[in-house]
Formats: sequence, structure tokens, C-alpha cells
Amino acid sequence: MRISTQTLFQQNVNSLNRQQGAFLEIGQKIASGKRVTNPSDDPQAASRAVGVSQSKAVTQQYMDSRVSARNALSQSESVLNSVNDGITRAKTLLLQASNDPLSDVDRNSVASELKGLYESLLGQANSTDGNGRYLFGGYRDNAPPFAKDAGGAVQYEGDTRNREQKIDATRQMPVTDSGADIFQSVHASAGLLAKADVGNAGNLTYGSPQTTDLSDPAYGEAHRIEFSDNGVGGFDYEIFDAGGASVGTGTYTEKMRLEVAGMAVTLEGIPADGDELTLGRATEMEPDLFRTLENAIAVLEEPVDTPAKKAALRNTLNTGLRELDNAQDNVLTMRASVGARLNELDVVDSVAGNRMLNYEQTLSDLVDLDYVQAAADYSLRQVGLQAAQRAFVDIQGISLFDLM
Repeated sequence: MRISTQTLFQQNVNSLNRQQGAFLEIGQKIASGKRVTNPSDDPQAASRAVGVSQSKAVTQQYMDSRVSARNALSQSESVLNSVNDGITRAKTLLLQASNDPLSDVDRNSVASELKGLYESLLGQANSTDGNGRYLFGGYRDNAPPFAKDAGGAVQYEGDTRNREQKIDATRQMPVTDSGADIFQSVHASAGLLAKADVGNAGNLTYGSPQTTDLSDPAYGEAHRIEFSDNGVGGFDYEIFDAGGASVGTGTYTEKMRLEVAGMAVTLEGIPADGDELTLGRATEMEPDLFRTLENAIAVLEEPVDTPAKKAALRNTLNTGLRELDNAQDNVLTMRASVGARLNELDVVDSVAGNRMLNYEQTLSDLVDLDYVQAAADYSLRQVGLQAAQRAFVDIQGISLFDLM
């Protein structure tokens, strides 16, 4: 078979191109550190690597979400700590104001400091995160959750639901708490509470409520006790349940222990016609930290110049102290909940970190280069390329004229 000079040259050029291409390919893999630089290098490994990379990206996205959740919870925890400190100071002031030797001026000084605490707590209740969203407004986080009404009383205007964030494939975590749950609620374990109506005109006072029968079906429900002049120099009382139905009547004596629905309270003093007292579990008594402080400030600013005002001062401060105790327990419970969620984030981060390591190892096994093998292949390709070049030079020098 006759082989033309052109064919001979073309075959050698093709051989050189193949050798050079293989040599450059192994050089590219060494430079990139990847065994699979194109899907054609290993279709199965390339396909699996795409799936692993996608899972890795999703895990990274959840890690970023947890950073955001941790920031929000950390800020909430810091605010709740400040709120707890504020309540502790308010309790100290109420105890101080409960001392009988204090003058009206002294009580006004206490009221002034209470006002400062009141405004501070209001500011903390309207705290925002780093993005300008209100921490305790629920899903309504674009406006202050607490605002004063026309009468100067603080009202909650936020959403009652807790804003949630997905921190992992199967976990939707609340990253904020509703302001109503923090400032207008008490823990379910809160005990009994008695509250006198702010319009009472008598000097009736009461002690701490006590439990007498937990099995009573109406135990803990708010019961209203109304006093009325019986027209013969004394007073009667009538008890109304939570639905407004009368459940008991009797004659009031100047000092007596009144029992209703498994609850008891000791009463002392003389009421006025129409005076009222409410007895029930604290959860049923419309708890509100701001209302408690508002009532305390109002009674401390009033001159105590009559027996009725002295009784109002004593009742308001005693009730306020119990309400502040309940509010503080609730804040501490909410803070513990925030802390538990922060701990959970740490656990999920740890699990995700191990998962990311597994993904990295799997990707490395699929596409990373074995440098020892690559170095050997590089040397082999280099020798092959040099051999092809030398063969081409030798063949190029052959001529029929050398045989003539």
C-alpha cells in the first residue's frame, strides 16, 4: 500500500494533537485540583456531585437563617433581662412606698421614679431588631406594638401570633414573642389575686387570698363581691360568678373571712355602698404590667388624707406587689424559653456542621484529584508527547533521494 507524504504528515500531526490534548487535560486537572472538570470525565460522579452541591447549598441557607434567628432571640433575651431588672426595681419602690411613716412628698418622689421605670419599660416593649422590625409585635412588626390611648393608658396594638422562621428542613422556630404574652399575661401557675375596684369609697382592705378547695368546679374563676348598705347601719354582700350570676349573699362584719368557690380572703374595715372586690386566679384578672404601674403611680400621687384613701393606697400597693411578682415570673419564664431556643440553635448548628463535613467529604471523593496518580499521568503524557514529537521529526527527515 502506498502512503503519500501528505497522509504521513497528517497522521503525525493528528497524533501530536492527541498527545498534546491529553497532556494539557491532565495539566488542567492538576491546576484545578479536580478529577472531574467536565461531565464527560465521569458522568455518574458529576451527576452525584450536582445533587450533593445542592444539598450543601440548602444546608448553608438554613445556617444563614439560624444566624438571623439567633440575632433576634439574643436581642429579645437582652430586652427581657432589662425588663426583669425594671420590675425588680419597681417592686423595691412599692415596698418602700408601703411604709406608713412616708409623707405625701415622699410618695410623690417614689411615683416620679416609677414614672421613669414605666417609660423605660414601654420603650423596651417597643424595641426593634437591627432591621427596624419591632421585636414584640408578632407579625405586625412595622409599627410600635404598644401605644398610649387618649387617656394615657398603654394598649397593645400588635399581633398576638409569634413570628416564626424555618431554621432547618423540619423545624419552624418562633424567633419573637408577642408583647401580649410578655407584658399582658402571667404564667399558668400564678396563684390567686384580689383586686378592689378603683372607685371604692370605703376603707375596706383585704389580705392575701388563700386556697381552700382545689376541687371546686368554679375554683380560680373571677368572682365579684359587691357590698351594699342594708339600711340598718350595716352592709350586705353579694357574690357574682364569672358569668354575672349571683352565687351567694350574706351580711358583712367589720372583720371577716369570706369563702367562695374554693377561695378565701380576709376582709377588714368598712365598705361604702357599691364598693366591689374581685377574687380569682391571676390568669383570670386581666393581667397587665403597665396597668399595674399606672394604678400604683396614680395612688401614690394622691394625698392620703382620709381613711378611704389610706385603704386605697394599701390595697393598690399590696395588689401591685403581687401582680409584679406574677409579671416577673412570667418574664423569667419567657426569658427561659428564649434561652432554650438559643440552645436549640446551637445544637442544630452542630448537627449541620457535621452534615457539611460529610457533604465536603462526599464531594471530595467524587470530584477531587488524586495528586499522586495525576503526577504519574502527567509524566507519562509528557513522555508520550515527546516521543510523538521525536518520531515525527525522524519520519520527516526520511526521503527517497537519500536512497538514490
